[in-house]
Amino acid sequence: MVPVLGRYAGLLTVGLLGLVVFGPLAVFLPLWSALTLGALASGVASLALTRIATLKARCEKLSGEVDLLSRRLLKVETAAANAAVQPPPETAEAALLAQIEELTVEFGLLSGIVRDLTTVVSTQDAEIADLKARPEIRPENPPAPAPAASPEPAPPRPRVTAAPPAAHRAPPDAPPMAETPPSAPTTPARSIPPRPFPPQPARDPGSEAEIIRAFEGEGLEIHLQPVVTLPQRKVVAYEALARLRIGGTPVPVEPETFLPVLERYGRTTELDRRMLQRAAIVVRHLARRGSETTLTYGLSPLSLFEPGLLRELARTAADAPPLAGGLVLALPQASWRGLDAGQRSLLAALRDRIGFSLDRPDDLRFDAAELAALGIGQVKVPADMLLRSGSGRGGLSDIAVEDTAPALARAGIRLVAMDVADEADVPDLIDLDVPFAQGAAFATPRPVRAEVLSAPPTETPTPPTEPEPERRPFRSVLRRAV
Repeated sequence: MVPVLGRYAGLLTVGLLGLVVFGPLAVFLPLWSALTLGALASGVASLALTRIATLKARCEKLSGEVDLLSRRLLKVETAAANAAVQPPPETAEAALLAQIEELTVEFGLLSGIVRDLTTVVSTQDAEIADLKARPEIRPENPPAPAPAASPEPAPPRPRVTAAPPAAHRAPPDAPPMAETPPSAPTTPARSIPPRPFPPQPARDPGSEAEIIRAFEGEGLEIHLQPVVTLPQRKVVAYEALARLRIGGTPVPVEPETFLPVLERYGRTTELDRRMLQRAAIVVRHLARRGSETTLTYGLSPLSLFEPGLLRELARTAADAPPLAGGLVLALPQASWRGLDAGQRSLLAALRDRIGFSLDRPDDLRFDAAELAALGIGQVKVPADMLLRSGSGRGGLSDIAVEDTAPALARAGIRLVAMDVADEADVPDLIDLDVPFAQGAAFATPRPVRAEVLSAPPTETPTPPTEPEPERRPFRSVLRRAV
């Protein structure tokens, strides 16, 4: 009560004074009292209006401050929502690294294609220069009658012989023809440099057409050659070899005959794709039989520049678990040494799904640690390179030949001796501690049976021993209860 009276004490005082003063005046001077009361009322009204204007200004100021605070709060809430939606810095960094790696792969592939185009163009320039440098073919002139009187016999003109056709032309390193008479001078042979990429023998349009026709038809076959242990000769692996049956011949031809033609027509990737499909069928067949043998296929170096093939193989291996432990891809030593960043990333994606092998080596300089880092688990070396390494074929390694197999074995890599054709070489390979061998001395390549290739790719699941209880939704139980 006291705070209320203290707050309104002024008003009460004025009211009491008005009653005391204006009460008697209202009785004796009513006109003057009315005028006075009107003046006081107007003053009070003006004070009230002034107070109302002041309060209104304060309210507007407070509303502006509240609006500013609400905007700031909305901005803070928006920032918090964006921070919750955006990934953490670790995820953003991983996504950035993935994008950088993808760009690196694309740049690597483009650089490989440009390098191949440069090699092909340089080879074509060399062929054009060689064609321009060849002597012009002139027809032989008929023998002219001898002159009547000549003080000195004219020197014999050199006889220019037409070059043989391309189908019967001898290779550059072949010996000279035996039919050339010793007295007739011949044009000195001009050495043609070897073609680095791809090797192209003398072209025969008829035979090339037959090869392409057989390849597009049903002429492609897959043959298997076993890899055995030494000295037990137990089969532990197979190598898938491509053979082509041309024109219904009883014996299919080997890759040395048809592979250069397929390289010239750009069909090597299709060859690898078809061979890998059949190799996958063979691996599944071996897995169904419970065999632990692996299957190796030598991939063409040109297929490294086709990322679609390797990605398709990775998807196939992911969908088929038997391929993870049964299929091995082999690449030449030169291809392993010349891998770019894009090819390394594509092969790294296959590392945990498919095995890798090194074959067709140029020398015996094997870095076991580097090969193991690339995921290579097998090295295939020709038997002649191991037994006759000092005959000039291939460069010598920093270690002795007899220590090659143990050094690779310490890194988890097994050494396989290839092309063992003579039975007398087997004891020498055993003395070199070579654990595995492959060649005609053990078994020749044989075709895969047609029923294996025509078998369904997937197995029929075995029925469970006990029937599982049927699970029904709770709504159906309620409906039956009702």
